[in-house]
Amino acid sequence: MMGRRPLGRQFGWLWAAYAVSAYGSGLGFGALPLIAVLALHAGPAEVSALSAVGPAMGALIAVPLAPWVEFRRKRPVMIAMDLTRFAVMATIPVAYAFGRLGFVQLFVVSALIAAAKIAFNAASGAYLKALVRPDDLIVANARFESTNWSSIAVGPPLGGAAIGLFGPVTTVVADALSYLFSALGITAIRGREEAPRTTDKSSVRAGAVLDGWRHILRHPGLRALYLNQVLVGGLIMATEPLLAVLLLRQLGFPPWQYGLAFAAPCVGGLIGSRLARRVVARFGRHWVFRTVGTLRAIWLIGLAFVRPGIVGLVTVIAVELAIIINMSLYTPVLATYRLEHTPKHLVARTLSAWSIGQQASIAILTALAGLLAHVTSPRTALTVAGLLILTTPLLLPRDDHTTQHEPELARSHS
Repeated sequence: MMGRRPLGRQFGWLWAAYAVSAYGSGLGFGALPLIAVLALHAGPAEVSALSAVGPAMGALIAVPLAPWVEFRRKRPVMIAMDLTRFAVMATIPVAYAFGRLGFVQLFVVSALIAAAKIAFNAASGAYLKALVRPDDLIVANARFESTNWSSIAVGPPLGGAAIGLFGPVTTVVADALSYLFSALGITAIRGREEAPRTTDKSSVRAGAVLDGWRHILRHPGLRALYLNQVLVGGLIMATEPLLAVLLLRQLGFPPWQYGLAFAAPCVGGLIGSRLARRVVARFGRHWVFRTVGTLRAIWLIGLAFVRPGIVGLVTVIAVELAIIINMSLYTPVLATYRLEHTPKHLVARTLSAWSIGQQASIAILTALAGLLAHVTSPRTALTVAGLLILTTPLLLPRDDHTTQHEPELARSHS
């Protein structure tokens, strides 16, 4: 059984640290826009800017951080990023308590949290590759994926209840503390980490910040998967604010039904992530990329047909469940492939480039979808997003020769 496969105590601490911060982020899901509305009485334009532009600025900040992460030991980097996120998030309840909280502060916090998250994920991915055996990478990535979805299923409903009982900054405090506990968990990992080699002087080259993108775009398999992922992820995330407006304002769904529509399908994340290793063993990785990658894209159009009442609620849950099952099965396979096909000295920069591109795509497509919804309607914008995502399987790798030969090429450069 995948769930019982031992990966060692060091991985256990890394997984525990990830789980703590994931559940903290789950509790604080959407906390900054909510605070902007409840505490600062921000309008739709300000909330949209906070949700889209803040993370986009964070992605820009993360660009020069990639070489810095690459050429340092990864555990200290992860601890530093956790402590940074703790300190930055902690400024919100402090400012709120003294009546000094402003929209500009929320914007800065959003950008810095996004940048620190990208740097943390790049360091943790590189550390994971060195920590577990190559054959265990898909098991480890599946465990992270299942933890992520379970935190999304449990966190937002509990966070909403906590805000109702204790006020708008409650979940921010919980999120901030989760980063502190995550840093403590990473500190508990024992064993000496080998210092990265920098004999090629790539740590000081101006072009080192672009090496991650160069590797992705020169690698046939990674290039296809990257282009597909940034579009699929961007289009799916762009529908969230549209669906909120459609369900809450136009169709009159009560808030608890809206929360249920997003929390209940997250159970599918546990299903898909636990199936990942077995599906790869039975059908092969290329089949997952082509078939499951296609199945991620075909369901989104269903959101354009949501109607009022219980039928509409069931429609949203069914569509989201189908998307999440396929996403959670696909993502650990993609994460494993990406690590296997990236030389050791490029892992952090490649993961940073991937995350930055994904975040930029989400910001751009969210802004465009919001503009289209403003000019037409949320349902029209959902329809356009659903139709566009149907074209994304054309970007998936058509041949599986890269999955057969290129891991050796990656290892030969590490």
